[in-house]
Amino acid sequence: MHVQDMLAENEAAGRVGISFEFFPPKTAQGVQNLYDRMDRMHSLGPSFIDITWGAGGRLSDLTCEMVNVAQSVYGLETCMHLTCTDMPLEKVNAALSAAYKAGCTNILALRGDPPRDKEAWEATEGGLRYAKDLVKYIREKYGNHFDIGVGGYPEGADDNPDVDQLIDHLKEKVDAGSSFIVTQMFYDTDNFVEWVKKCRAKGITVPIIPGIMPISTYAAFIRRANWTKARIPPDWLEALEPVKNDDAAVKEIGKKLIADMCRRLLAAGIKHLHFYTMNLAQATQAVLEELKLIPSEETPLQRPLPWRPSLALNRRGEDVRPIFWRNRNSSYIARTQIWDEFPNGRWTDSRSPAFGELDAYGIGLKGTNEQNIKLWGEPKSIRDVTQIFVRYLEGELDRLPWSDSPISSEANVIKDNLVQLNSRGLLTVNSQPAVNGVRSSHPVFGWGPKNGFVYQKAYLELFIPPYLLDELIARIEKNPDLTYHAVGKKGEFRTNTRDSPNALTWGIFAGREIVQPTIVETISFLAWKDEAYRLGEDWAKCHDASSPSRKLIQDIMDSWYLVNIVNNDFHNTYDLFDLFDGLEVKDFDVEVVPDSVETKSQPNGAAPEEVAMKN
Repeated sequence: MHVQDMLAENEAAGRVGISFEFFPPKTAQGVQNLYDRMDRMHSLGPSFIDITWGAGGRLSDLTCEMVNVAQSVYGLETCMHLTCTDMPLEKVNAALSAAYKAGCTNILALRGDPPRDKEAWEATEGGLRYAKDLVKYIREKYGNHFDIGVGGYPEGADDNPDVDQLIDHLKEKVDAGSSFIVTQMFYDTDNFVEWVKKCRAKGITVPIIPGIMPISTYAAFIRRANWTKARIPPDWLEALEPVKNDDAAVKEIGKKLIADMCRRLLAAGIKHLHFYTMNLAQATQAVLEELKLIPSEETPLQRPLPWRPSLALNRRGEDVRPIFWRNRNSSYIARTQIWDEFPNGRWTDSRSPAFGELDAYGIGLKGTNEQNIKLWGEPKSIRDVTQIFVRYLEGELDRLPWSDSPISSEANVIKDNLVQLNSRGLLTVNSQPAVNGVRSSHPVFGWGPKNGFVYQKAYLELFIPPYLLDELIARIEKNPDLTYHAVGKKGEFRTNTRDSPNALTWGIFAGREIVQPTIVETISFLAWKDEAYRLGEDWAKCHDASSPSRKLIQDIMDSWYLVNIVNNDFHNTYDLFDLFDGLEVKDFDVEVVPDSVETKSQPNGAAPEEVAMKN
């Protein structure tokens, strides 16, 4: 969606719009951490984000990659910065082509700052000279595909302090085809309001979005203000100077100062606030909380589907997804991006020659070995493993190998049942309760258009030891409402389903056919199986090759089965959990021992391999 359309939609609904700016980090780990932060900040309700462009496109490949990931994986409407300083035309063309292919429909066209090795700005031979030239070029080449924004400077620019002349230049950029303006950061609200009036008097009618820089530390606040030559109101300095060495106090006072500035902007008729996050979350979130602009349970973000849709160009109509990847959105998008059939917006066609290919995708475990050991510890028995899963269910851990995100509020309905299962050694990796016709605006289960009703079947997915499989399947097959898939690492497969998709989630809305966005079906479960066992093996490999933890986790992956069960009676959740009454995991407290332990040290003279956990 175009920025100008998002602004108009928010204004029509009486909402204050917000957006966030991020910049490409310098390290690979920084990039991954920023993706996680962007994903979490999605819950703050931004209409869009934008991603900056280094001088001369120094980080241009990373900018393009981040735009693609934000659009396709995280479903964030993204505006890509693009500068023409020190940029040959072929590089501009490559950036625009990458943005187009990623489904990005918004560009912030800037002249840009000179590279650090050049004292003054200069145009590249054969390149574009000014931002207005870049705007014209994009319009000529792509028509109205891109909504094009430009920069505004209420307090002047480095190379031109003449504000009135800069407004004339801004009018030229708008006349060239720009449809919105984002300003440089500022703290002088009165000056900004007067500047907007001058812009309007010059005939600039497009939306003007103020750039807001939250305050995190005193030193950073002063440094950024000096860097941009932003005027600081004297009363701000009077409030911050006495506590400048107390970061917590600076954040608290800074939050109130920025929030008060935002209130004055809104009172002056501004409808949208753009936050320069500096890739940090807390200061921006604190301001939004102070302004009461964060969606709450009373005013939830309306989800179009029960999962976050991809905004990649060829996936915008995608309205069905296998449930197996509900907690690993990133790997699902990455794995299926060349599953090359999307008929009628459906998720894939298993006949594709690319279906199920693993080697090219980043499906592995997140985090370094050290980070994961610190998070999950060094389990030596099944009980130790179950405690990790229970801590996740209790909200003490923010991820598991099979889930990139914390436990959702949806699980609260069945949390006690999940805790009980995991405490007994049955390791759950995915689940949902039954839902029988709640409003689509429900703060936990709701999705889709307003005034609809949504439904879902109870679902459970877990790892179980092989000696429990036959008994579990026998119990499942006694209940005609239950269907299942079970598979081992080597592909041993059993099911009582016909090979057709089974809708797990559906919605009924006025004037529309029934929407069935979440499914279970055989071919995608078998593709997920490879990823699920790979993730467990990656977890095992976080530990030294001779360690008890590695042996324990690897043995579970080598011998246990991955099972999913659906209760097709959507009125009923608990039959799934009753299935496991009396089922027990053996060797619950037996610890795995390392290879270096000698036989004589074992209790009762048992050899190490006899003491090791076996299933």
